[in-house]
Amino acid sequence: MSEVSRQRISLSGYFFLLGFGFASWASRIPSIKTNFDFNEAELGNLLLVMPISSLIGLPISGWLVSKYNSRVPLFVSYIFFSISLLAIGYSSKLEFLVIAVAVFSFCMRIANISVNTQSLAVQKMRDKKIMGSFHGLWSLGGLGGALFSTVMVKLEVPMKEHFLYVALISLFFGIIAYPFLLKKDKSAIGNRLVLGKPDKYMLYLGLMVFFAALCEGGMFDWSGVYFREVVGEEIFTLGYLIFMTFMAFSRFFSDRLIDLIGMRKTYVLGAAIVTFGMLLAIIFPYFTPVLIGFSLVGIGVSAVFPMTFSLAGSSKKYSPGMAISIISTYGIVGMLIGPPLVGYLAHIFGLQAAFVLFILSGLMLIPLSQLFFRLKNE
Repeated sequence: MSEVSRQRISLSGYFFLLGFGFASWASRIPSIKTNFDFNEAELGNLLLVMPISSLIGLPISGWLVSKYNSRVPLFVSYIFFSISLLAIGYSSKLEFLVIAVAVFSFCMRIANISVNTQSLAVQKMRDKKIMGSFHGLWSLGGLGGALFSTVMVKLEVPMKEHFLYVALISLFFGIIAYPFLLKKDKSAIGNRLVLGKPDKYMLYLGLMVFFAALCEGGMFDWSGVYFREVVGEEIFTLGYLIFMTFMAFSRFFSDRLIDLIGMRKTYVLGAAIVTFGMLLAIIFPYFTPVLIGFSLVGIGVSAVFPMTFSLAGSSKKYSPGMAISIISTYGIVGMLIGPPLVGYLAHIFGLQAAFVLFILSGLMLIPLSQLFFRLKNE
């Protein structure tokens, strides 16, 4: 087996395991809501901790991947990511829960920046589009995490035991894959953030990631709650599970779709599918229509992140690691605003009405993508 193949396999493992760990957390948000007797606004406050700590981690992650090869910050942050998930499960006091969630999000951000920096380097060595498949593995890990969580909920396994199993699995396979990561991917140029007038190339990409993150992050955090409280389904993880299933498998086909119709049309098609799916789930809040609607939302958002990260990696102004860090800042702001905003809107108008926010987010991809490609073609 070639060295590039080993690097791709080890990176695939990290993408999968990061998705698995995140989905384990997201799937048990309704359990946390019940255990701590949160209302929607209080849950929104807890969810606000994640994007804030993640936002703090962004400049640190950008500095780390520009100063060192990305494999070291990836491995160290991944270890603490796994340990902090375990701490969430064992938190019995609100203060400990907030700290554990903050560390979990902080480490996840550094790991995500590092793993995407590695993947761009491997993609360039292979000279073919593979970002979609990497992100597909993250989503597949999310699907695996959601399935595992569904089994744990069905068997009434306590959350702390559930997260213990996830942490042990993640640590075991993460340590095995570490020696095969790409060792020399530090860029010699473009490692400094240039302050001043925003670069339109990065601005448009960032805004697309912002709205995609608002929609995707909101679905991560609220789809299970929607299924339990609006649809009335006891196995609440089904909402998250169906969303992740269709997003995961769609990402494996996204590179082929882009080759067929181009990125510009793929953004528009994705926005249209998100809008239709969410309208279906809101207008017909019953098991089958919501299941179909969430499936369509998963398909619609699937290609946005891998496409946008690939475009950011082609920046002439910044190194891949710095470009991804800048773009991710917009994504974190989207996640900062999205889930808590859904909580506040749901507290005032009801969760069903609050999901209109995802329709507006999906539609914004259309004008932004057209502005970006008009600029790119000038």
